[in-house]
Amino acid sequence: MQAGWVLLTLELLGVFAFALNGALTAMRDATLDLFGVLALGCVTALGGGVIRDVLLGEPVASLQVWWYLATATVGALAGFSGHRVFARMGRPLLVFDTAGLSLFCITGAQVALDAGLPAGQAILLGMITAVGGGTLRDAIVLKIPSILTGGLYAVPALVGAAIAVLGSEVGDVGLLPALLGAGACAALRAGGVLRGWHAPQARLDPPRNS
Repeated sequence: MQAGWVLLTLELLGVFAFALNGALTAMRDATLDLFGVLALGCVTALGGGVIRDVLLGEPVASLQVWWYLATATVGALAGFSGHRVFARMGRPLLVFDTAGLSLFCITGAQVALDAGLPAGQAILLGMITAVGGGTLRDAIVLKIPSILTGGLYAVPALVGAAIAVLGSEVGDVGLLPALLGAGACAALRAGGVLRGWHAPQARLDPPRNS
């Protein structure tokens, strides 16, 4: 399989996973109707890629070809029609959010490399691609974005993108660095939620009574 098809397949898997997550969030946290579920699913799935393409000064991929929006729509509809099945799963929102985050951090970084960006900027853009859709999702349903709360969100995406980019920089353009990056991102994200890992936090002393 050519590298371009591998990248497209991974990106579409990420789109589907994030669309499912957005749809389930719409029903759990905002009790939206079908149109709202489709809208939030598509925003979650495509928002990070749109931000990435705008920052790169490239045509927005999801507006140029049909399969991105189609995949997001199918994912959102799957979440809407199968929400009772997904509700029986353990932490379905975490599963699909982690899948989308892990896939988008590596595909976003690779798109940046292909556009000619240096390694550091490609890693940053991989992170932005991964967290962009989830941040828009949370803002729409009036939640504090996951990137600003505990449980690790942006850090796993940065680590995953860094592994994928550094693997490409040392000459390995195969699938292995991407898979390692996605796996590291998923492990850190799951550990952050399930085991309470978080980035350092500033703790202010309570005011003293005068």
